[in-house]
Amino acid sequence: MLNLPFPVRDANSSNGTEGLGNLPEWDLSDLYTSPDAPELDKDLDWLEAECAAFAKDYEGKLADLNAAELLTCVERNEKISQVSGRIMSYAGLRYYQVTVDAERAQFMSNMQEALTDFSTPLVFFTLELNRIDDDKLDAMFAENADLARYKPVFDRIRAMKPHQLSDELEKFLHDLGVVGDAWERLFDETIAGLEFEMEGETLNIEATLNYFTEQDRSKREAAAREVARVLGANIKTFARVHNTQAKEKEVLDRWRNMPTAQHGRHLSNHVEPEVVEALRNAVVNAYPKLSHRYYELKRKWLGLDVMQVWDRNAPLPMEDTRTVDWDSAESIVMEAYNAFDPRMGEIAKPFFTDGWIDAAVKPGKAPGAFAHPTVTNVHPYVMLNYLGKPRDVMTLAHELGHGVHQVLAADQGEMLSSTPLTLAETASVFGEMLTFRKMLEKAETKEQRKILLAGKVEDMINTVVRQIAFYDFECKLHDARRDGEITPEGINALWMSVQAESLGPAFEFMDGYDTFWAYIPHFVHSPFYVYAYAFGDGLVNALYAVYAEGGENFEEKYFDMLKAGGSKHHKDLLAPFGLDASDPKFWDKGLSMISDMIDELEAMED
Repeated sequence: MLNLPFPVRDANSSNGTEGLGNLPEWDLSDLYTSPDAPELDKDLDWLEAECAAFAKDYEGKLADLNAAELLTCVERNEKISQVSGRIMSYAGLRYYQVTVDAERAQFMSNMQEALTDFSTPLVFFTLELNRIDDDKLDAMFAENADLARYKPVFDRIRAMKPHQLSDELEKFLHDLGVVGDAWERLFDETIAGLEFEMEGETLNIEATLNYFTEQDRSKREAAAREVARVLGANIKTFARVHNTQAKEKEVLDRWRNMPTAQHGRHLSNHVEPEVVEALRNAVVNAYPKLSHRYYELKRKWLGLDVMQVWDRNAPLPMEDTRTVDWDSAESIVMEAYNAFDPRMGEIAKPFFTDGWIDAAVKPGKAPGAFAHPTVTNVHPYVMLNYLGKPRDVMTLAHELGHGVHQVLAADQGEMLSSTPLTLAETASVFGEMLTFRKMLEKAETKEQRKILLAGKVEDMINTVVRQIAFYDFECKLHDARRDGEITPEGINALWMSVQAESLGPAFEFMDGYDTFWAYIPHFVHSPFYVYAYAFGDGLVNALYAVYAEGGENFEEKYFDMLKAGGSKHHKDLLAPFGLDASDPKFWDKGLSMISDMIDELEAMED
């Protein structure tokens, strides 16, 4: 399954692209030049033949291999992953450029089905790996250092051992995977095809959500009510997608004896459930001193008796509404990256010069933003929907951080470069922090500093508080689905049950806001992904504190951490910085940075 993560950013810009300069578009030719490129046909032919040959050479024989033979087997499997990853990266990225294009959708579907057919014979690989005796595997690692390099991959595979089904059932589920993917496509195509009427124009969801940051409150309200109207008109479709996906997950989890709906995500993130629970509890307990306190401040700044949902991302009354053109955005982010370490700027540069970023808002383009690593012998691609607000600049800094991380981790190879989601947000959030601090340094007045601080606090609340509220919503949704079909009204009620708690008493909630769960893609594409944002933000806040305190050789340690990709556990990656995410106090340290910024904002009121 091609899984392109979309960071959840509720709104971040105004509605036109005029005056932003030349916004870059992807050049996907580094993957393939066209859907009928001879190189693509060659790779498909090779993949079909190699998958069949791999199964013939190794099925039923893994337990009898010696260390050198197992290494060859792993390397061949890695090459298969690389070629198939290249094909699906091309098909997926091309599709996300214009999700309403029938030919692009068909091409992606055809590639997905072909690769599923080719790879079905390979299902035995992880199943048989898990049957190798622990002592024998340890002995092979001791004997062969090149094989031992893959131990983290083996550890993650073997973590699934208690949840593995029979070979026949695993093959069946592998083949059935394309059906689940079809529900994701239905969600994507429905979202991309929604039409919103604003100021006499027909807009897509991205441009409409961007009205939520307009200075004019009447425009914000109109956008919120229009989003509620359109989502409400389509809510049965979204409820059907969520019910189906949650039921499919419940069936799989039950067969695999997963103790909770979240457990599979924790396993894939290589993080202990108690660490996630400590994070969740720390954030929920901090709601009063974070979001509740900040939004009470913002209510006063806006001169309101009570805030409505369309005020949550409103600019401050004194905020400059001018947009940031693309060249300026590039300059701001690159200056921040170079100031931290010129090597970071050097890695980031080709994203701007070589067609690795697709920035413009276009009809049918997927909403949100992401960085996709593709495969380790090509390079990442970044997607934005850039409309020129300061938050768009921070989104650029965020996704570029992902891109730098993915470039640095590529040397680990296909199986070890992929970073668990909890750590995948490290470089992105750190990139945002560097950019924010550079902008704060340049603030010339108290008012400018206040605006920047407030913007950063809002971003961190969106990243930490909102994502943990989303996580709680997902937990409730999947728990409720175990008891049967959930009506659209039932899902709406679950959504509202986390909103007042997380946002606080400064808010009232308009009729129709209860449908706003429907447009968040993570719930469909990557269940329980969202806590990774809070994990990453808390981790980066703690990391940045070490950097700000002048931690010895920080830059070298930081680059080493990014280069490690998925080859180390979070404990091992953080140890050089004197940090430990399994310590509940670790999360309080990260949250205190947000609280300190709110302290400074409150002090400015005196």
